Amino acid sequence: QVHLVESGGGLVQPGGSLRLSCAASGSILRINTMGWYRQAPGKQRELVASITTGSREKYADSVKGRFTISRDNDKNTVYLQMDSLKPEDTAVYYCHAGIWRLGNSREFEDWGQGTQVTVSS
Repeated sequence: QVHLVESGGGLVQPGGSLRLSCAASGSILRINTMGWYRQAPGKQRELVASITTGSREKYADSVKGRFTISRDNDKNTVYLQMDSLKPEDTAVYYCHAGIWRLGNSREFEDWGQGTQVTVSS
């Protein structure tokens, strides 16, 4: 009933930029912390960046200074601006959100379907 849909992935050369978007829709009462995770083949899914309701940001050391997370609460959307991309950033990027659903009394964790980011020359 709650859906997170990512967009903005693609192929980019090293040093380039991409902007990912994730829009939440459905029976939503409130969206709490939102974040971006990524997973490369054969590797564990890892947290890239997160942002709280109060816009406190957290970044993985590997992307700090290059990526910027932001959110638009009116649009139920979280963004990830990725600059100075490296081949090591290649992965499927997943949107994540803690969501209070209408008619429920606890927070649920929701995931998007993922969007591919490939950094290669």
